[in-house]
Amino acid sequence: MWGYRVAQSFVFAIEEINRSAHLLPNLTLGFSIRNSGDSVHGALYETMGFLTGQEEPIPNYTCQHGSPQAALVGDTRSSLSVSMARLLGLYKFSQVSYSSSLPSLSDKIQFPSFLRTLTSDITSSHAVTQLIIHFQWSWVIILAQDDDFGQQASSLATQQLSPAGVCIEYHLHVPSHQSLGKIEETVQKMQKCTSKVVLVFLSNSNFQLILHGLLGVPVSGQVWVSKGTLHMALALTIPGISQVLQGTFGLLYHSSRAIGFPEFLAHLRPSQTPEDMFIKKFWEFTFDCTWPYQNSTVTEGVQFCTGNESLKNKPHPFPEVSKIDAAYTAVYSIAHALHNMLACEHQERKGTNSHNFHSWQLLHALKKVHFKTLDGIKIMFDANGDLVTKFDIFQGQKTPAGVFHLVHVGMIDPQVSSGNKMMVQLKEDLQVPSSICSESCLPGFSQVPRLGAPHCCFDCSPCPEGQFADQRDMKRCLLCPKEQYSSHTRDHCLPRTEIFLAFEEPLGFILALVALLLAGLAVLVLGVFLKHRDTPVVRANNRTLSYFLLISLSLCALCALLFLGRPTVTTCLLRQTTFAVVFTVAVSSVLAKTLTVVLAFKVTRPRSRIQICLSPGTSTLVVLIASLIQVVLCGVWLATFPPFPDKDMLSEPQHIVIQCHDGSGATFFCVLGYLGFLAGGTFSVAFLARDLPDVFNETKFLTFSMLLFCSVWTAFLPLYYSARGKSTVAVEIFSILASTAGLLGGIFIPKCYIILLKPEKNTPSWLKQGHHI
Repeated sequence: MWGYRVAQSFVFAIEEINRSAHLLPNLTLGFSIRNSGDSVHGALYETMGFLTGQEEPIPNYTCQHGSPQAALVGDTRSSLSVSMARLLGLYKFSQVSYSSSLPSLSDKIQFPSFLRTLTSDITSSHAVTQLIIHFQWSWVIILAQDDDFGQQASSLATQQLSPAGVCIEYHLHVPSHQSLGKIEETVQKMQKCTSKVVLVFLSNSNFQLILHGLLGVPVSGQVWVSKGTLHMALALTIPGISQVLQGTFGLLYHSSRAIGFPEFLAHLRPSQTPEDMFIKKFWEFTFDCTWPYQNSTVTEGVQFCTGNESLKNKPHPFPEVSKIDAAYTAVYSIAHALHNMLACEHQERKGTNSHNFHSWQLLHALKKVHFKTLDGIKIMFDANGDLVTKFDIFQGQKTPAGVFHLVHVGMIDPQVSSGNKMMVQLKEDLQVPSSICSESCLPGFSQVPRLGAPHCCFDCSPCPEGQFADQRDMKRCLLCPKEQYSSHTRDHCLPRTEIFLAFEEPLGFILALVALLLAGLAVLVLGVFLKHRDTPVVRANNRTLSYFLLISLSLCALCALLFLGRPTVTTCLLRQTTFAVVFTVAVSSVLAKTLTVVLAFKVTRPRSRIQICLSPGTSTLVVLIASLIQVVLCGVWLATFPPFPDKDMLSEPQHIVIQCHDGSGATFFCVLGYLGFLAGGTFSVAFLARDLPDVFNETKFLTFSMLLFCSVWTAFLPLYYSARGKSTVAVEIFSILASTAGLLGGIFIPKCYIILLKPEKNTPSWLKQGHHI
């Protein structure tokens, strides 16, 4: 019987306007309440009767005397309003609905004279999806009626939710007619759901049936969200519903409140309005009593109505508030439109009076009406005839006793929007559960979609080296800039430090010290040889070549210092070229010494060509020619594509390695290849001559030293190209020092031993006795 209360709010508004000294001061509004019988036929019949003023209406024929009809308020259900709106639209007769929310009624081509003091289902559905997006619920169930409203609303919700990253676990449709089999099937599917949020677009009856069905199954902790508050009110009255629901959310459009209406209703008595045919039935329903009739017998236990019962202590259900307020606002909208129309006509002095105006004139004024109600609410209609309003957000909160009560927790304003998003305002301390398919990925992780699952279902994978994720739920990791590296947690980037093999660090200091010691040792040996230059050991096998070799070995040790410290243009140019030239001098000196020994044993007669080749100038010429070829190769290298300082960003993730780039790789390998060719040739010659008598030559020492030299540089290549960062420089320095030490130790240490420790063996007489050195 909530419809009767709505009708009384209509009467309350009329009486309030008639008492007003500012709104229609010289005009008294009347009204007529008609019963459509909740059928399309009844609605059309009563509408036609209202338009024609006849009990048995004849279309396009008016039998009207006295006050004109201004507008029609109603009906309740959208199906009835559609039929009425089509008829009233033909006459441009204003119709204001307080309950019909069908989206198609916003079409002004089909329904040009229809307005409503509420929003359409499209707007409210859009608003409720904004609530879901605002709460960051990404895993929801849509439960929709299998009719135009349910399909249209759920389709709109899907279109709004999908771009916002919300996934629909199940989209369940419930038939419009009550089907217990389908209800049971829906309940079974909901048992399998993992989502905690259910978006509802259902009729009241199906809504209650599904909730009752869920009471007997193991489903708990769900939050049901509806575009209205009626569903919430129905849900909260079901005994034991707290076992299923963790909470509910619903929207109520923000409308003017019918202040004073409860007091008006409290003074209502059947005796005051005997012409009211509906009040007695309302009274019986409300007070659970029966009116006494003549000749009626008194039945035990039956309570009779006295008419003096009071409605003061009979609060109407919460959902009825919105209907009462909407009907109240509808009456005031018509009154303000009529007031504005008459005021405009008076200003233009057209002489129009309140008893002589066309329906289209009031419709025009009604579409443009804009006023404030007694409680300060602004009332106006948009271009579609829908009320421009905000939505109040109500939450069904559960008390410790397991009882739900409705609490106002915020507001949604469709007029304040950014793109497709409405402004949502909520209480700061509002707590809502989460509804997600997968737990959020922390910074440092990225989402990896699960195969065959919606995009909301994913696994979290840590970012690889060099990449980071500084926010939650990033779809992919981002690359750090070249000058930075990813932190241990992979959630931000840190600046990379520049490194090189410096003199100050322990490894650099040790290598520099070894280089200086080797260079000093070579100089010391050179000094020993110069001091004992006339002894047999020094004179044997061309002492000039020995001097060349010792000087080049000293330079070989010192050239290792060029590889230490921060690379510059100068050091990069000198590093490899100096190394190549001085080592070529050293190896070519060894080659010349080896050739000298071999040729010495080939001499069979005096003044032969072989004897000419044994002259000191010939050996020096071999060294000069071999070294000159290397100098030419290095010159071509420096002239075409010389080495230069470079930054290695790849070898060490946390550092930038400052190094020398070799420039032309082909020329560099030509330089190394030529040096390797000399070394290989020298070793081969020395190896073949290793069995010559030891008294006259040093071939065994030359062979051993070249074996060390070749072994070091053969091992150098794989180590050099497998090392990373400054380790490559360390490997090259070690190879330089090791090969230098091999040549110095293998060739000259045995001689120094004889010169310094066994001087008696370093005499011509000792050699003439046939002793071996």
